[in-house]
Amino acid sequence: MKLEILKYPDPRLSLKAQPVDKFDGSLHQLLNDMAETMYAAEGIGLAAPQVGKSLRLFVVDLGEHGESSGKLMEFINPVLSRGEGTTTFEEGCLSVPGVTEEVDRFENITISFQDRNGKAQEMMAQGLLAVALQHENDHLDGVLFVEKLSPMKRRLIKKKLQKAVTL
Repeated sequence: MKLEILKYPDPRLSLKAQPVDKFDGSLHQLLNDMAETMYAAEGIGLAAPQVGKSLRLFVVDLGEHGESSGKLMEFINPVLSRGEGTTTFEEGCLSVPGVTEEVDRFENITISFQDRNGKAQEMMAQGLLAVALQHENDHLDGVLFVEKLSPMKRRLIKKKLQKAVTL
């Protein structure tokens, strides 16, 4: 089932998400619905807070954009560590439609997480995958990529989005 994606500056996007403690059918359904929603919106990642669920989980699929292309990945209770190097990517967000800006991130990261059955996992990521994981993980802490921009750029984006809503 396709879910509604919350749009910036919805205050629910600023909340810190809660850990997942039940790995059951309702969690599996949420993950499936989030994947369907992400694909329908032509995104490469979607975090639970973006669909109004205050849970520490997100889905990612780089599509044809990288080394893990065409492979849906699910991250539950993720913890990022060992960030190294710096890279700048032009980022967009399904909660901030029509806006892209350059954001600095770690080039390489390690992420520990649980899969949909609660099994502990760990992986190293680089390039676009590392950027996507950092972007989605920020959502779990109530941070959108626009908050990493200068105050002036944020004001311009807010105005642009408000203008789009009133048209």
